[in-house]
Amino acid sequence: MENKVNLALVGGFVLVLATALVGVVLWLASGGAYQTQFDRYDASVEESVSGLNPKAPVKYNGVDVGQVERIWLDPENPQRVKLRFQIEQGTPVKVDTVATLKTQGLTGIAYVELSGGTPGSPALTRHEGQQHPVIQTRPSLSTRLENVLTQVLARLDSTSTTINEVLSPANRQAFSGALADIASVARTIAARRATLDTAITSAGQTLHNTAQASQQIGPVLQRIERSAQAIETMGQSVATTSDGAGKAVDTIAADMQRISAQTLPELERLMGEMAALTTSLRRLSDQTQRDPRGLLWGRQPVPPGPGETGTPP
Repeated sequence: MENKVNLALVGGFVLVLATALVGVVLWLASGGAYQTQFDRYDASVEESVSGLNPKAPVKYNGVDVGQVERIWLDPENPQRVKLRFQIEQGTPVKVDTVATLKTQGLTGIAYVELSGGTPGSPALTRHEGQQHPVIQTRPSLSTRLENVLTQVLARLDSTSTTINEVLSPANRQAFSGALADIASVARTIAARRATLDTAITSAGQTLHNTAQASQQIGPVLQRIERSAQAIETMGQSVATTSDGAGKAVDTIAADMQRISAQTLPELERLMGEMAALTTSLRRLSDQTQRDPRGLLWGRQPVPPGPGETGTPP
């Protein structure tokens, strides 16, 4: 009985020791006291994440800094895929750090590449309403190429449609008619080549004569210009003379006003005296005609008439 008890104790001790040994080995394998601490970050992309799996590496400028912890669809927008990263503490994740999906070589194994982050940018922190800090994302190269190819194909499709419209039967018939007209015009020009040569020669002679006439017109224009300058000078002189005449007229008008103010009263008085003198001379002439002797002997009294006495009553 005692042997059985001792064997049980030994077996339990061995199991405990083995378990502890396995735990220590696992702890040492995971880093022990020097185990790396991680920070969690979130991101979201609006593209396919085919080839990207949990535990996929996260690299910062090509250096492994963590791994993808979780991948799930956004419940509010199925076209958006959310990602959660485990990134080593101390990794300089900045506000302007950008996450991009990439693939390794020809294997197609996807991973997340972090880039950007200028030295002066602040560290990325969690905002209100966010569970973890959110890293900005940028479309992957394949997505950008797909978008460009889609646009190119759309433009090619539009160009093809336009070409088909241009090359429609009606337009082809119109082009054929235009080419036939051009051919007809070319044949007409070829048939009248001699006439066209003569016309071109005449046109050249006309241009030569025109050039000579232009050279002869130059002196005439110079003389016309000199005549115009002379007329302008004469006009200026006339304007100056007109100004002088205006001033003289103003002076004469002022003198006439002064003469009128000073002389007219004297003339009116003289005219009155001359009128009185004329009246006196007319009376003297009448008296002389009636009694010429009175001019020599003076005026004789009129003899009394019949029945009148020489003495007054």
